[in-house]
Amino acid sequence: MTGFGQSKIEYENFYISVEIRSVNHRYLDFHIRMPHQFMQLEDKIKKICQQYVSRGRVDCYVNIEGSGLVKRKLAIDWNLIDEYYQYITNLKDRFQINGNIQLSDLLQRNELIEIVEKELDNEELDQAILQAVEEAVQNLTNMRIIEGQVLKQQLDQNIDQMKDQLKKINDLIPVVQKEYEERLTKRISEYTEGLIDDSRVLTEIAIFSERSDITEELTRLQSHVQQFQSTFELKGPVGRKFDFLVQEMNREVNTIGSKSNSIEISQSVVELKTIIEKIREQVQNIE
Repeated sequence: MTGFGQSKIEYENFYISVEIRSVNHRYLDFHIRMPHQFMQLEDKIKKICQQYVSRGRVDCYVNIEGSGLVKRKLAIDWNLIDEYYQYITNLKDRFQINGNIQLSDLLQRNELIEIVEKELDNEELDQAILQAVEEAVQNLTNMRIIEGQVLKQQLDQNIDQMKDQLKKINDLIPVVQKEYEERLTKRISEYTEGLIDDSRVLTEIAIFSERSDITEELTRLQSHVQQFQSTFELKGPVGRKFDFLVQEMNREVNTIGSKSNSIEISQSVVELKTIIEKIREQVQNIE
């Protein structure tokens, strides 16, 4: 399910901003981008997000600005400076070079003097980052809840349409059987000049009923629809259960279509397939 959440916290000399985005994905695919000196918090950030999100691709962006993120100091290699100074002195004496040794002669050598950065170990800052992440993922969850409510309304509408088509098919079953019986009787009467073998008619009707019987498929399909609706009441992630139920509903509808000898029922099967395809696309957005 798509969503977006952000959080901003000002902490002493630091400014922390967090953005979390989620899009549809079959599994939980978590990615985080943040300054490298805070990457030790990655596992903690992931665990916080997993408390709220269990499915989807989640991108977390952590930005930290401010002074004092690192401490700088000079690193001076005095032994190497002594050797370097002595080397220059010997060089001047050996080749009788005039001139004094300048301080710049030493300062320009990076191997003698360099500025090193040491990352600050600030537990309070770490906690502030984790707090900002949790606020951002909570905001993302609130947005996903709103989207989920709209999605549920759409699914309810589609399920109602499925129920209408199932009722239509149920109502058509005895009509189809009656029409087949009348057509069969008429044909036999035409070929036998009015002499009808009732037992033969009953046998043909029984064979037709057995081949075209869709009662079990309708019963299972109606059960899947009921389970689909009841799944909304469950706590926790339900997306995979919805996926399974949609697959089973599609299977039953295909079987009904293959058994149907009625144009009206076939039309309802086409409508059911169209509705199920809409539902299949919609449940991809459900965690």
